[in-house]
Amino acid sequence: MENILIKNTLILVQPGELAENQDILIENGSIKNVNHYIDSTNFKGTVVDGRNYLFMPGLIDSHIHTGQQLLRGRILDAKPIIWTRVMLPFETQLTEPKMKLSAEIAALEMITSGTTGFVESGSYHMMSAASVYAQSGLRGALSSSTMDDPTLPSAIRMNADEAIQQNNELYDNFNTISNLKVYYSLRALNACSDELILKAADMAKKHHTFLEAHMNEYPAEVQGIIDRTGQHPYEFLESLDVLGPRFIGAHSIFLTSHEKSIIQKHHVKICHCPFSNAGKGVPDTPELLDHHIPAGIGTDGAAHGGLSLWNEMKIFRSVMNLRHGVQKHIPNIMPSKRIFNMTITNGAQILNEQGSLGKIKAGYKADLIGININQPHLYPSGNWQNTLLESVNANDVTEMIIGGKFIMRNREVLTLDQERIMFEARKWSKENGFI
Repeated sequence: MENILIKNTLILVQPGELAENQDILIENGSIKNVNHYIDSTNFKGTVVDGRNYLFMPGLIDSHIHTGQQLLRGRILDAKPIIWTRVMLPFETQLTEPKMKLSAEIAALEMITSGTTGFVESGSYHMMSAASVYAQSGLRGALSSSTMDDPTLPSAIRMNADEAIQQNNELYDNFNTISNLKVYYSLRALNACSDELILKAADMAKKHHTFLEAHMNEYPAEVQGIIDRTGQHPYEFLESLDVLGPRFIGAHSIFLTSHEKSIIQKHHVKICHCPFSNAGKGVPDTPELLDHHIPAGIGTDGAAHGGLSLWNEMKIFRSVMNLRHGVQKHIPNIMPSKRIFNMTITNGAQILNEQGSLGKIKAGYKADLIGININQPHLYPSGNWQNTLLESVNANDVTEMIIGGKFIMRNREVLTLDQERIMFEARKWSKENGFI
């Protein structure tokens, strides 16, 4: 941790609130003071000239797949269902070195695009990935891929106890290490027995942590649960008494009215992944938000277009307006404040950091990003929050602070060896016949 004083900068205090000419004092990993002027005469630490910058809370990716990082560019035009046809076969061939490289590239991409926090949805060899993420300084929640379908390939086939044990080992080794915590997961509901579902929920409850699952992503997936149980997915999980405020339902695209009421009743948290989801369906996000259901935004991993939440937010605004705004004659059905609320405020809830992340405010953890706004495509602006959504790209983020520590300065990543990682990535690409 460092003592940091950012002087005379523009800040997005929280979604919907901007302030000019502000100083930000960071001590012991937290924001100590935010004011129009803070005297630096006796300050001992790093002083940052904040002119020409906009500082804001870091973005939070509520759903990524570290183990699919090396699939970039290989599924865009693939036929559904890509999970069984492309992704599952690829993940069965993962090794510890591949997973380490995947995590290194993912961490670099998140840091250099302004994502300070993330929720990993579960993969294999997660201990290798966790070591990388701990070194990176990113704030994240990790889980292992948890399935016990006996028809899965032999390389990843497990029974319920074995599936839980690998998540237990991840928890025992990395929960609270660096900025990491560990969740439990149900990777694919159709590939999880009732026994596994109940055991995963019990372990999450025992450790006072979250349980996450892919939910209602494909019509065929939903129908599979109906055929198996006679109920829709959220109805089925409610009958097993595993839903609650510490349950995350990733995707949640195809929901019945009854399922929406179940989600609201149990204070379930959900996550939409705009670019990935748009190839399958469009969620009823405005309705869900109107009913105070916290929905975050995720990238769904690099295989689905990369880890830039700036791209996801732009896509989401367009999709929501086309699907809901045009039909209801409400052109601002998903305004910039609401989208940033999903990515920052709701993301903090999904990362189990409600009340400690998501604001540049005294007492909050110092997870901030700095954007160089002195650029032709950004300046001048009549509404900086709108310009952030419309025009900022990943490479406009030049500074990152997490927990009061600089992770990136002037686009230089300080916690990872970017040159070595990119060399390894190019080497892997060449060895596997890619350009």
